[in-house]
Amino acid sequence: MFDIKAIRKEPEFFDRAWARRGLEAQTPQILALDTEWRDGQTKLQTLQQKRNELSKEIGKIKSQGGDADSIMAEVAGIKDEMAALEERASILADEINVMLSCLPNILDEAVPEGADEDDNVEVHKWGTPRDVGANDFPDHVAIGENLGMIDFETAAKISGSRFVMLHSGIARLERALAQFMLDTHVQEHGCIEVSPPLLVRDDAMYGTGQLPKFGEDSFRTEQGHWLIATSEISLTNIVADMIVDEADLPRRYTAFTPCFRSEAGAAGKDTRGMLRQHQFYKVEMVSVTTPEESWAEHARMTECAENILKKLELPFRTVVLCAGDTGGTAMKTHDLEVWLPGQQLYREISSVSNTGDFQARRMKARCRKANERETRFVHTLNGSGVAVGRALIAVVENYYDAQDGGVWVPEVLKPYMGGIEKILPANGEVQKLVKAG
Repeated sequence: MFDIKAIRKEPEFFDRAWARRGLEAQTPQILALDTEWRDGQTKLQTLQQKRNELSKEIGKIKSQGGDADSIMAEVAGIKDEMAALEERASILADEINVMLSCLPNILDEAVPEGADEDDNVEVHKWGTPRDVGANDFPDHVAIGENLGMIDFETAAKISGSRFVMLHSGIARLERALAQFMLDTHVQEHGCIEVSPPLLVRDDAMYGTGQLPKFGEDSFRTEQGHWLIATSEISLTNIVADMIVDEADLPRRYTAFTPCFRSEAGAAGKDTRGMLRQHQFYKVEMVSVTTPEESWAEHARMTECAENILKKLELPFRTVVLCAGDTGGTAMKTHDLEVWLPGQQLYREISSVSNTGDFQARRMKARCRKANERETRFVHTLNGSGVAVGRALIAVVENYYDAQDGGVWVPEVLKPYMGGIEKILPANGEVQKLVKAG
C-alpha cells in the first residue's frame, strides 16, 4: 500500500504514473479525505485539551464547595463531539486505506506505452516455429482425444466446464514436465523447493495484492480460506512481518502446486481446450531481494524461465508488457510466449514480474544490514517457471507425429518417462517405441 505522506508530497507524480495505466487522477479524492481526517485529528486534540482544562476547573470548583453543573454539561457535550469525530475519523481512515489498497503499482519508466496486448514489445525470439503446411493441423484437443488421453466430457460430468481429465501417457507427461522443471530450478537455478499451503487467509491474499480488488478471481471456502490462484501467494508471504538480514538475500523459492482461478473476467475467452482452466498446475519462482538487486534478479528469473523452454526445445518469444497490459502489482513484466502449431500463434506460458516494494509494504516485509538499526522494504519478484498445463499443450502440439497420431517425448523428459520415447494410442495404455535413428 502506498505511503500517504509520499502522495501528499508529490501528488502529480502519482497521478501521472497511474495515468499510464489509463486511470483518471486519483489523488484529489484521496487528499480530500486525508485533509478531512487530519482536520478532524487537529480538532480532536483541541477538544481533548479543552476537556482536560475544564475537568481541572471542575475539580477546583468542587473542592471549594461550588456548583460545577454548567461546566460538567459542557464537558459532556465535548465528549459527545469527540466521539462523533472519532467515529468519522475511523470511517475516513477505512476509506483511505481501501482506496490506497486498490491502486496499482507504479510502472518502471522502461515499460513501453500502450493500451493492451497489441502494444507489447518483442524482446527476442528463440527457435523456429514448426511448419505445419496445411491449416488443418490438429490442436492439443484433437490430438489428446484421438489418443484417448485428454477427456473433457468426463471432467465436465464431474466438475462442470473448464476442467479436464488426463489419462495414461499424457497424465504421465504432465507429471514429468513438473518434475523436470522443479529439478532444473533447484539444481541449476539455485531455488529452494517448497511445498506450500494451498489454502491461505485474507492477510496472505492482501499481502500479494489479490485483495481487496481481485477477490472475485479466486475461490473461497465456506470456512473463509482462499484457494491459491498461484503459489506466489504462499511463497511471497514467507517473509511477511519479518525483518530479513540482507546478508541472507536473495531468497529464491520454487514450488509445484495446483492453482485455482474462477476466471470471472474471462467469460467466453479460450473456452476450447486446456488454455484457461479453473484448476491447473504451475511451477512458480519467487525471489526476495534488496532494492539494489531486484532488476538484475528480474533478468535472471526471465532467463530461468527461458531455459526451461530451451531445454524442451519449444520455440518461444519474450515480450515486455506495455503499460496497459501490465498487471496491477507489477512494476515491469516479461511474458514468455510459446509457439502453438495448433493455433499458429505464440501464447503466454510464463510471466516474470518485478513488484518492487509494492507487496513488501502490504506484508510489512523488511530487510536490514548487519549492525544497523535502520530497516527498509525488500523487493519481491515472481515468475512462472513455467505453467505446466500450457507446457503440456505446447509439447503435445510441437511433438505431434501426423503419421501415427502419437506424440514424441522431448529428450529432457525421457528420464522422467521410464524410457518411453513416444506416446501412442493403444487401448488407453502407453506403448514404448524406440525412436528410429
